[in-house]
Amino acid sequence: MDKLSFTRAVETYQDMVYRVALHSLASPQDADDAVQEVFLRLFGYGGELAGEEHLRRWLLRVTVNYCKDVLKSPWRRRRAPLEEAALPAFQAPEEQGLYEAVMALPEKYRTVLDLFYYEELSVKEIAELLRLDPSAVTTRLSRARARLKSELKEVWQDE
Repeated sequence: MDKLSFTRAVETYQDMVYRVALHSLASPQDADDAVQEVFLRLFGYGGELAGEEHLRRWLLRVTVNYCKDVLKSPWRRRRAPLEEAALPAFQAPEEQGLYEAVMALPEKYRTVLDLFYYEELSVKEIAELLRLDPSAVTTRLSRARARLKSELKEVWQDE
């Protein structure tokens, strides 16, 4: 991969890689590390990536695999509570509440929600990416939605 193609890939996909890593790792610092590692792997990749869609899928696959490895690592730092982490800026208070509710979900639910809603992948594409059965992806999406609905319903009733 030449320098121009690499620079364009970083500019185009850096936010996507960060978002997927943040939803998987629930730590802005770990997500930053993941972005660096994923793009280092891209820079050192010797194979041919045929087109933008292949590059995008390759980056998603590498990001998901890297995050799984980090979560399995015995050296994994204790995750800081969400209040201590640097939260992104939101336009409306409801957006922050939704973000906090999503980040409180287990990693397997956060990942499928991110890939489905933010990266706009189909259930079949998510299943291929995560190496799961499509029914497992559908089940995770359904359970994540149900948990979010109950959590957000409680929050809105308290106000």
